[in-house]
Amino acid sequence: MVDLHCHLLYGVDDGAWTLEDSLEMARALIDLGFTAVAPSPHNRPEYAPREVAEARLEEVRQALAERGLSLELWRNSENYFLDDRFLPSLGTPEARPIGAGRYVLVEAPYTSPLPALTEIIFRIKLKGITPVIAHPERCMEFEKKGRAAEAVRAGALLQLDIGALIGRYGPSAKKVARSLLDDGLYAIGATDLHGAVTARDWVGRSLAELRSRVGERAFTQLMRETPRRILDGQSVES
Repeated sequence: MVDLHCHLLYGVDDGAWTLEDSLEMARALIDLGFTAVAPSPHNRPEYAPREVAEARLEEVRQALAERGLSLELWRNSENYFLDDRFLPSLGTPEARPIGAGRYVLVEAPYTSPLPALTEIIFRIKLKGITPVIAHPERCMEFEKKGRAAEAVRAGALLQLDIGALIGRYGPSAKKVARSLLDDGLYAIGATDLHGAVTARDWVGRSLAELRSRVGERAFTQLMRETPRRILDGQSVES
């Protein structure tokens, strides 16, 4: 499997705190069947800048290799739709796109509306980049009937936070996640893992729930095939 949303790099945001935290998260993901991860540190002013995140990515890569832990690490970041720096940064290294660079991970505000959603998606697409919207089930904008489908029609890809399926983020996110999943609106699933404590348990249960709801073929598409295509910069249909 491939995880395109994970806060594995230590000391750069609200994810792992130490190198050992990063390594233990990696061990948990490997045990659960992941072979590649694109750690996605928050790309916001209050967190570490790009240069620090890139150096930390290389440091953790080396630490994994030294310990014989087989987990590919790729470039990525979690951008914020309403950050004034985000749209101007597209097409530059500051945008920190996913893997090969044709896709970028973005998040919407949790508790406020985003009426300009489809306009922002359009502006991103004009740059030749496709937005992958992180955990829409946890954002108020996507509680509106039909809003997620509008985003997909506008050209965005939606990323399921698999923990929502087991109620990790409350009943509302669980309901929305299951509805969007039933409607076939998600392109990928991801962990949004922030720490190693209980990771094997809740990620394992979430993966099992996803598999039971969609079947093996769709599970493979959500957790392996489409994320890998995104990493490699290949086309993905929304």
